[in-house]
Amino acid sequence: MKVNRRTVLAGMGAAALAHGPLRAFALTSAQIGGYELVSVSDGNLLLPRSFFFEGLPQEELAQVLAPFDLPQDQLAPPCNLTLLRNDDRVILFDAGAGPAFMPSAGSLSESLDAAGVAPEAVTDVVFTHGHPDHLWGVLDDFDDLVFPNARYHMGQVEWDYWRDPATVDTIGAARAAFAVGAARRLAAIEDRVAHFSDGDEVLPGIMAQASFGHTPGHMSFLLGGGSDALMIGGDAIGNHHLAFARPGWASGSDQDPERGAETRQRLLDRLADEQIWLMGFHLPQGGLGRVERRGESYRFVGAAR
Repeated sequence: MKVNRRTVLAGMGAAALAHGPLRAFALTSAQIGGYELVSVSDGNLLLPRSFFFEGLPQEELAQVLAPFDLPQDQLAPPCNLTLLRNDDRVILFDAGAGPAFMPSAGSLSESLDAAGVAPEAVTDVVFTHGHPDHLWGVLDDFDDLVFPNARYHMGQVEWDYWRDPATVDTIGAARAAFAVGAARRLAAIEDRVAHFSDGDEVLPGIMAQASFGHTPGHMSFLLGGGSDALMIGGDAIGNHHLAFARPGWASGSDQDPERGAETRQRLLDRLADEQIWLMGFHLPQGGLGRVERRGESYRFVGAAR
């Protein structure tokens, strides 16, 4: 698979141009399974270190994290959405955070502009799961659909979880707003959604792969084959440091930490053994790379270095 990294300038409209320069975007692209893949950015999150590392053995943790030179106050994981296109379809995996979640995220429209894609041209939006940075971008400031011509696709288990009125009372206080926000946005696209299960072909050449744990119905997606096979992993492998170095450790980002760790270990084993490319939502360098085994741990090797 040939990987390209290019810097482009995104148009921001006449009003923006009058007050400042165009914004530059680095886009990672590749050809895979009959599609052109483009990694498009939705900005980044800002999260306290405790979100990732609270409750872990601190002495060993410090040794594991030493090579990564992470900030001591808060981390800023990138948000990489996967765009696939061919002659017939423009497919977006997840919808970004939109304007209502976090100021540092929500820049997907500018990234799509840089990639030469209008929101109206998106034919399909495929969700890995229903967390805010993946789902809330379906609606704009006025609660209108950002992708008005798209068909939406979500795993049946994930859909049922977020549409269940009981979820807001069982998800925990810290994530209660996630449930409220997801229910509202899924209601807005209800008449445009197709559901699928593990092993289904969601769209031509795109196979659903259950990767439960981060959320109850989290899905990854496999396309292509052989040395060009690619897994769109969503948040099943949620960072480039601890998730690879200690995949069996519980992660505070997973709603079911034990199941999330089991899924992470299984996926990393497969990605390393079969040399499948990985596209990760919160991984660096555009999110595209390989998984390399290091004894009982792993490391992420970005494609665009």
